[in-house]
Amino acid sequence: MKLHISNTAGINLFTAYGEGYVAVNHEKHEQNLILLPDSLRPGWSTATVETLGEADMQMLLGLGVEIVLLGTGNRLRFPAGALMRPFAPAGIGLEVMDLQAACRTYNILASEGRQVAAALLFDR
Repeated sequence: MKLHISNTAGINLFTAYGEGYVAVNHEKHEQNLILLPDSLRPGWSTATVETLGEADMQMLLGLGVEIVLLGTGNRLRFPAGALMRPFAPAGIGLEVMDLQAACRTYNILASEGRQVAAALLFDR
């Protein structure tokens, strides 16, 4: 599916997604990544939802954003509760959703000028 948003002012956006990939600014990616409005961090983790660890989540906590969208592949799956707990006390929203919903939600929030990160986990 191709995504279209106007008035993006040079920020990173998802421009397409499909089975096993996303496109950021028309560049295809097929491995876990973090996308922020001003940077792209491919390969942030080799984990799946089931193998996410504390170090993976600590990286997300240190991004300096107000909300993290965790895309969990083709379907919604939640990481262990203990991994999600540190976000609320840190004042960071953590929203867990499937990868496609994370892409769409990220584009809306980034286009609004929000400090958002999309952390995507691809199915393996």
